[in-house]
Amino acid sequence: MSIEIRALQELELPEADHIFRRAFGTFVGLPDPQLFGGDSDYVRTRWRADPSSTFAALRDRELLGSNFLCRWGSFGFFGPLSVRPELWNAGIAKQLLVATMERFESWRLPHTGLFTFAESPKHIGLYQRFGFYPRFLTPIMAKSVTAGAPLRATDQFSGLPTDARAACLKDCAAITGSLLDGLDVGSEIRAVQKQALGDTLLLDESGTLRGLAVCHVGSGTEAGSGVCYVKFAAVRPGPQAAAEFERLLDLCERYAAARGVGQLVAGVNAAREGAYRAMLGHGFRTFIQGVAMQRPNEAGYNRPEVFAIDDWR
Repeated sequence: MSIEIRALQELELPEADHIFRRAFGTFVGLPDPQLFGGDSDYVRTRWRADPSSTFAALRDRELLGSNFLCRWGSFGFFGPLSVRPELWNAGIAKQLLVATMERFESWRLPHTGLFTFAESPKHIGLYQRFGFYPRFLTPIMAKSVTAGAPLRATDQFSGLPTDARAACLKDCAAITGSLLDGLDVGSEIRAVQKQALGDTLLLDESGTLRGLAVCHVGSGTEAGSGVCYVKFAAVRPGPQAAAEFERLLDLCERYAAARGVGQLVAGVNAAREGAYRAMLGHGFRTFIQGVAMQRPNEAGYNRPEVFAIDDWR
């Protein structure tokens, strides 16, 4: 099929969202595929974060599918990648992936990854052809929220004075960079702040930042109504990491309670054994399970001693 690949335009976002929901809803077997994801929003939030890091597939100006790329410093991932169900197996996803890999190469990323359906040989086979290798499972977990101690203003990025935020972003980058050289989720922190998607929580011990958690809350975000979704969280490595991770989980639950939502959702790669066990101990239970595919076939920051939360969806 002869198609055009270019950046997704703002006026195409409603149709891209429609295709995304119908494609994923069809794959998982929903009676009404358009209801996939409820009132959460992956398409608009990711486009607004960086419109230049998106791809659209078109034929005669008709949108056929799209893909969204995310760069966290030295690490990149992509998704959701979606194509109209009636055009599956027409090679459109492959053409979107060719453009995606070219962009990753231009960014000179030493490590890239994705989250996909662990039960789908078709998906895994497609991504393997582009050099991605299936590694550990990534459970998406949830727990009911209980009320806790109130948060201080300085527990939240939004509560910092404007002139203190640049220094905080550097401290956050130092924490993530200690997990993987060059890893930096500053783009996520800024997107949450700019789009009012939630907040970034800050675990501070005696004036030193020990951990962070980038959270989406409610309708129109990646969380959806009644949910606080931890898109990324991490603490500094070292002998105190396990205890500090427990405190970071508690901070996330306190924030969710303060925002009046009933469920806290977070994903964790099972290779991060300590983090995974800590979340189970904290009351999280798996409701979706995917697999992390990585390029090259190396651990990256998916290592047993790393206490971090994310799921690359």
